Amino acid sequence: MFSTKKKRYHVNSFIKFRAKKNTMRLLLIVLSLNTGIFCFSQNDLSIEKIWKNYEFYGKSVNGFRGMNDGEHFTQISTADGKNSITKHKVSDYKGTGTELVDLTKLSFGDKNTRAEDYEFNADETKLLFTTQSKKIYRHSYSAVYYTYDLSTKKLEELDADRSPQTLATYSPDGKKVAYIHANNLYVKNLENGSVQQVTRDGMQNKIINGTTDWVYEEEFAITKAFDWSFDSQYLAYLKFDESNVQEFTMSYYKALYPEQYTFKYPKAGEDNSRVTAHIAKIEFDKSSITGNIYPELNLGEYEYIPRISWSTTNNTLILQTLNRHQDHVNYLAVQVNGTETTIKSIYQEQAKTYVEIDDNLIFLKDGKSILRTSEKNGFNHIYKIGFDGSETQITKGKWDVIEFIGIDPANKFIYYSAAKTSAINKGIYKISMDGKKDIAISPEIGTSNADFITGMKYFVLSHSDANHPTCYKLCDNSGKVITTMEDNAALSARLAKYKLTQKEFTEFQLDGRTLNGWMMKPVDFDTNKKYPVYIAIYGGPGHNTVTNSWGGQDFMFHQLLTQEGYIVVSVDPRGTMYRGSDFKKSTYLQLGKLETEDFIDVAKELQKMSFVDANRIGIQGWSYGGFMTSLAMTKGADIFKMGIAVAPVTNWRYYDNVYTERFMRTPQENENGYDDNSPINHVDKLKGKYLLIHGSGDDNVHYQNTMEMINALVAANKQFDLFIYPNKDHGIYGGNTRNHLFTMILNYTKSNL
Repeated sequence: MFSTKKKRYHVNSFIKFRAKKNTMRLLLIVLSLNTGIFCFSQNDLSIEKIWKNYEFYGKSVNGFRGMNDGEHFTQISTADGKNSITKHKVSDYKGTGTELVDLTKLSFGDKNTRAEDYEFNADETKLLFTTQSKKIYRHSYSAVYYTYDLSTKKLEELDADRSPQTLATYSPDGKKVAYIHANNLYVKNLENGSVQQVTRDGMQNKIINGTTDWVYEEEFAITKAFDWSFDSQYLAYLKFDESNVQEFTMSYYKALYPEQYTFKYPKAGEDNSRVTAHIAKIEFDKSSITGNIYPELNLGEYEYIPRISWSTTNNTLILQTLNRHQDHVNYLAVQVNGTETTIKSIYQEQAKTYVEIDDNLIFLKDGKSILRTSEKNGFNHIYKIGFDGSETQITKGKWDVIEFIGIDPANKFIYYSAAKTSAINKGIYKISMDGKKDIAISPEIGTSNADFITGMKYFVLSHSDANHPTCYKLCDNSGKVITTMEDNAALSARLAKYKLTQKEFTEFQLDGRTLNGWMMKPVDFDTNKKYPVYIAIYGGPGHNTVTNSWGGQDFMFHQLLTQEGYIVVSVDPRGTMYRGSDFKKSTYLQLGKLETEDFIDVAKELQKMSFVDANRIGIQGWSYGGFMTSLAMTKGADIFKMGIAVAPVTNWRYYDNVYTERFMRTPQENENGYDDNSPINHVDKLKGKYLLIHGSGDDNVHYQNTMEMINALVAANKQFDLFIYPNKDHGIYGGNTRNHLFTMILNYTKSNL
């Protein structure tokens, strides 16, 4: 181990040796050396600095809203003790702006309530403020909303009689706001204050209107299941009938008796909500407050409706439907004509494995075509799809488009991000609609993200690499930098005071396959010494750990491990992103099998390195990474000395059906695929030190996974270590929790690896 204790010992020996010499000289030596010790310890990393004091959190650019003219944006400004919404001109941005609203003069119920967020209506004459938000699940929250008229300065609670609400949204004409309360959809007429209740059958754990159930939110990343039509006359929405979905109950330990929370959670192979699509015509008059609800749309056979959105140019509603196996997606165009609707399939795609559902969908202004991405040719690329069945591929190459960013119809350019140079890098590009001009507008090495301002003339570029914090720059749409908005110089100065190692990228060559990885060595690394290795992993679909991007708190924790004398390694196995669909989908029907083989083979390669202690290799992961850690410690028991599994899946039968069946189909169809790679079926192989950590309030990967792993370990007479965080969800955070958690992980590693 490398610590300050060794240096302190030499100081004390030196003092003792010189004790009989000149007393004053000795005092000066003691003071100077002790001062040196103090400086060294001040610049030594600790868990408290990382996870309690958050000394290494970088700054970002406050959320901003592009304005309709394409030349200005607004943001909440807190400089100089103010709290206001300010307006800025992009071309001469200097950090200060013109005040639009002094938030300190607005009263949101009481003096302690503040505006957390805001949205403009379409013509920028009104604001919708979010206050008192409370988390529901990963993305969803409830809040108390207020409307504000910029001309009259009138602030009004959206609906005091039905509070709180979720997903409050202006209509395109700015005259109405739609929102959800108690699983029902409502619309408020801002011109006369009347409220229209669109649905009336909402009921907890039974019927949901306009928002989504747990599994849609988690796996399809959608909470807003309604959308306004182009002309503000219609609301399309989804209705979830959860009646046949099994319930899951969690206990929260807060009072004398535990509080029971029950919600609908469809596990692999079990019933889903029945989801239907509806359209309501929104009309306000003195005799009626109920809109005309059209009959349920007849969409044919499907299991899921993961996306719902209107065209921005006409009253064409696009619905995406998906079958249970998630290998067949159907795009349906719904045309509304008076009181009638017609439905036409405009695009379908099938795959041998699964089709990705994402937000890479843009309506073109011709009202007759869309842009979407597809992996149909082996890599994710952009296609133009006509409602007449025509199709044109726009981007091409052996690399993956990551996401749409926007479209500039005037100049006929599409903006997107992609992993062109490598799966570890992410760049920003623009391509002409005909595909002939494809131009990088950001650095291609490192990780770039772009947030465009309305009109697509300007964007905020955030860029980082593995060893440097994120920098935010305001650019024009050619990539030319106008000004640096935040360079995180203060964080860089703090980091410069520490002796930090570099994250180095590498490739592991394993029996004909190549895996991306990185390695962090101790600052005083000596090739003649042998070091223990700590492998930090995730390894599952949808997330790479080997990225050329700033790692924040995790990066600093890994720095701390290197100071303690460990080499830290990470690797992206088969099944991870941005190397084409064959690589990503190679784990289909066998989640865990190939990934475990990859981690074991990487560890074997590390054992061959002259500077690695072959008997001291450990592995740690969270969520899917906890699943992989548990398999590595059992299937790879002869390789790994220590494993730390945080919130792990231990049997895919316990996880939700949308995620699990996407990769595994149902347990009834793929029994061996489930059983062969569930850690609970391999516990008899365990040899090393194994720590299980879980939050008892985890609504995502249920605590049940760890309980079943405990049962299996006990039955096999295997000793292990366990820590449970009461009431904590999948993130295991809040208060001192992260400080405690990473202190435990560090201490366990030092004691057992």
